[in-house]
Amino acid sequence: MMFAEKVRKEVLPRVQKRLQQKNIMAVPRLDKIVINCATSEALQDAKVMDRIINDVSAICAQKAVLKRAKKAIANFKLKQGDPVACSVTLRSARMYEFLNRLVNIALPRVRDFRGVSQKGFDGHGNYSLGIKEHIIFPEINYDAVDKIRGLTITIVTTAKDNDEAYALLEELGMPFRKVTKGQA
Repeated sequence: MMFAEKVRKEVLPRVQKRLQQKNIMAVPRLDKIVINCATSEALQDAKVMDRIINDVSAICAQKAVLKRAKKAIANFKLKQGDPVACSVTLRSARMYEFLNRLVNIALPRVRDFRGVSQKGFDGHGNYSLGIKEHIIFPEINYDAVDKIRGLTITIVTTAKDNDEAYALLEELGMPFRKVTKGQA
């Protein structure tokens, strides 16, 4: 069974029961997942962006889009139109497959992993997560990597608030770090 089908048949009814909602259509769902990788190295070497796009495309199984600077910033030696990042927006089946690989394969490969922070919510039901090493994904050939780079992953949901989004992501298997009384 594909992960998207499992979510529809098993996870959403559990979220409905947990949030005590009468209508299954009122249950929050995943809308999209956006993966972003930015770098300042592309200003010195144009081929860096090609390598980053290839890596992000391999991780997401979808072609990454090059993002260029909107404004010139003299302090950063950045001119308008310079390549600065790449991003991928995943929806439907690819989104669920990526989330499944992130939760079950990639995150457990992080050294000293104790769970993801609960502070990544934005107040509107969306969750952002930073990954310091893109090599945790099995699609990346470690020997072919020239430099370890970070990624920003934003999970956009239809939830109204953080509590609904937390319930949805926890039921999807997101390994949140347990907060004790002494921690903030």
